[in-house]
Amino acid sequence: MSKLRNLRKFILKDDIKSYVNHPPHYQGKTEVIEIIEQATEDLKGIKAVCTGNIVKYIMRHTKKNGVEDLLKARWYLDRLIEEYEKEGNNND
Repeated sequence: MSKLRNLRKFILKDDIKSYVNHPPHYQGKTEVIEIIEQATEDLKGIKAVCTGNIVKYIMRHTKKNGVEDLLKARWYLDRLIEEYEKEGNNND
């Protein structure tokens, strides 16, 4: 059974849209999507993707998947470093 189906058992139908649009593991003083937008505004392609995912997983790790999210953030960080090293440019 999908996570969403399980979720529907515990959340009222009116609350599902709110949960999808503003999940508690992405909430804080500033919404994570806004932080990701700022962190990636000058980036393109895979660099933007990796940076956004690094921010996402770091920001949610204490409220969702703990070490698993930190490992995912590390994976994306390693991938981002590889991109910069491949280009031989450490300042972009």
